[in-house]
Amino acid sequence: MNVLLIICTVLLVISSLLLVLTILLHKGRGGGISDMFGGGISTSMRSSGVAERNLNRITVIVAATWFVCVVLIGLITKMSA
Repeated sequence: MNVLLIICTVLLVISSLLLVLTILLHKGRGGGISDMFGGGISTSMRSSGVAERNLNRITVIVAATWFVCVVLIGLITKMSA
């Protein structure tokens, strides 16, 4: 059980970092954090519709992975106690 707990914990940390990164890469609706770095450059270099849909899919997959890791860690911790 310890090996599975370590694997889930490492996967949780990696998915947490990826989730933050993918959320910050999304197109902003206004002068939020997406416009903080770059200003006018960000308006001309916006992602296309296909890239935005792919980013949405990646974000959902990473969020689902994060959720599964949290549930597994909770179950493993509860079973071993």
